[in-house]
Amino acid sequence: MNARLRKLYDDLSDTFWLIPALLVLLGSVAAFGMIEVDRSGAVPAWLLENWLYNGGATGARTLLGAVASSTIGVAGTVFSITIAALSLAAGQMGPRLLRNFTRDRGNQITLGIFLGTFCYALIVLRSVRTAEEGAFVPHLALGVGVGLAFVCVATLVYFVDHMAGRINVDTVIGLVGDDVRRMMRSLAAEGPQPAPPPTAHWRDAEAICEQREGYLQHLDESGLAAWACEQQTEIRLLVRPGDYVFPGAPIALMLPPREGAEEAIRNATALAPNLTSSNDLRFAIRQLVEVAVRALSPGINDPHTAISVLNRLGAVLCEMQQIRLQSGVWVMQGRGVLVVPHVQYDELVDAMLHMIRQNAAGKPSVLIGILMVLTHVASVERDPPRLSSLRRHAGLAMQDGERDIPSPDDLADLRRHYEAFIDVVEHGPLARFRH
Repeated sequence: MNARLRKLYDDLSDTFWLIPALLVLLGSVAAFGMIEVDRSGAVPAWLLENWLYNGGATGARTLLGAVASSTIGVAGTVFSITIAALSLAAGQMGPRLLRNFTRDRGNQITLGIFLGTFCYALIVLRSVRTAEEGAFVPHLALGVGVGLAFVCVATLVYFVDHMAGRINVDTVIGLVGDDVRRMMRSLAAEGPQPAPPPTAHWRDAEAICEQREGYLQHLDESGLAAWACEQQTEIRLLVRPGDYVFPGAPIALMLPPREGAEEAIRNATALAPNLTSSNDLRFAIRQLVEVAVRALSPGINDPHTAISVLNRLGAVLCEMQQIRLQSGVWVMQGRGVLVVPHVQYDELVDAMLHMIRQNAAGKPSVLIGILMVLTHVASVERDPPRLSSLRRHAGLAMQDGERDIPSPDDLADLRRHYEAFIDVVEHGPLARFRH
């Protein structure tokens, strides 16, 4: 149940309409409130004479009509232009990154302010009465409406500046890189991690199949571990957030079998039709990699963007030096009750570098960029298994260069960077500065 509630919260947080709807509701409530204050006669005379609109009903209707028509017109024009800009950005950076624009709070608040002002002006407009209709002009409500019109002007200036920065590829890379860091920190282990049981341990386990279909978006690990502890059983999940669950395929192993396991796993998991990055570190990494791969395509041919992505990924690996990843084993009452497949260092490095290297064939600048990033990471990371993973990727980049780079000078430059990487791995971070 916790997984479903978290999925609902994430879905609402990512929707584009929620904040605009709340601001429209706020504008409507404020309009009714201001009208009631005007009807009560609580507006001070000095405020009415010096600061508020004190004209007749005809002028009030004209003013409110101008505010309403201009705000809805500007909102439609601005967001039409935005869709065109996002279409161009999607072609360069990938359609999956459009989600970062739709969930952007600046875009949502901008639309909400325009639509909220529009609704406010309409509601106040319907309360204005001429002398023949009963002579009522809500001066305070009208003054607030004029103030909201100036707020819309300021919001429009902010929105243009905001969107100009958000469609910049370096800004997008930085925002996705921040998401990667946030999710990486959430995977940090506290204290020593128990090792998962060997594969032979699950030889006699019973497979639990899932009839649903979709991407695993949320997993309530603590709730499922508590159920397994209560039932005196052990569960090994075969999927993790970000994996696709196929109908009829095994989703977990259980030893010994217990009644109600299917329902317990169903309550602890929440599936979604689309892949999201809210809990999947690999997906956030793939978003960055997609930007680099598109930049390396013949139609764009922008190695600088690919190198910028490599720098961000290298910074994440350097920060990971202080982090030990979770093993995915839940221990309760002195025994392991749940094993969840968690992402490991080798897998993260593979996800970061494989596709970029494969699409950088014949591009010495990108292959050299990979070696330079790996050299910086190796100067920070001194854990032998992790260094072995970095060394493997450096060797792959060197092999690709020897196969695809025709220029002897470019190949010699690539070899120099590879030798500098090896020196750092074998002799420490200052080795490359001793030559």
